[in-house]
Amino acid sequence: MLLEAAAAVLFLAFFFYHTPAAALFLSPLAVPLMKRRAGKLESRKKAEMSTQFKEAVSSVLMALRAGYSAENAFREACREMEFLFGGDSGICRELYRIDRGLDNHIPLEKLLQEFADRCGVDEILEFAEVFSIAKRSGGNMSEILARTISMIQSRIDVEAEIRVMLSEKVLEQRIMNAVPFLIIFYISASSKGFFNVLYGNLTGVLVMSACLAVYLFAFGLSERIMAIRI
Repeated sequence: MLLEAAAAVLFLAFFFYHTPAAALFLSPLAVPLMKRRAGKLESRKKAEMSTQFKEAVSSVLMALRAGYSAENAFREACREMEFLFGGDSGICRELYRIDRGLDNHIPLEKLLQEFADRCGVDEILEFAEVFSIAKRSGGNMSEILARTISMIQSRIDVEAEIRVMLSEKVLEQRIMNAVPFLIIFYISASSKGFFNVLYGNLTGVLVMSACLAVYLFAFGLSERIMAIRI
């Protein structure tokens, strides 16, 4: 992330000011760029975990209805998720922790709460809370979890549909973000020296700084528009 942010800052410095020295002035931009990249990675990780968790809780529910205890249902789900996603997947690593915790006689509800806290996924947090309440109340575990899992799965499915619907708009956003650079590259290549007046003088620096500020504002606005949460 640091290398990507540094490359972006150097590109902006050369593009808007035609000197790498401007990177020192633009270096504070590396912080939000790194945060943005980290946020994208975190969102992708959470979306992947949500999808895998949906399959895991479906397996747990089937095992409960087949007569397994809650603890054995999660052990069974672990084996199924290993077959579906591989042992290195995020859901399998978490289910392995639950399995080891059960071997050490740690209560399942506590293990699920720790799992939810580590992942920070809303659906897993809700499931852990409902499971803990159902465990304490001694009600019909299968029925309570079935309703909870149905709602969680519906939300995850809607989120997946929204991501698919937005994929085209995300591509359009990326193209529009690149258009100003492509236009200036084209004009610079076809008309040598056309933009020379904007470089190497105070007026040009002020004009290009204003252009950079407007571009960064538009870029940030487009990111916020596309960041849809349920």
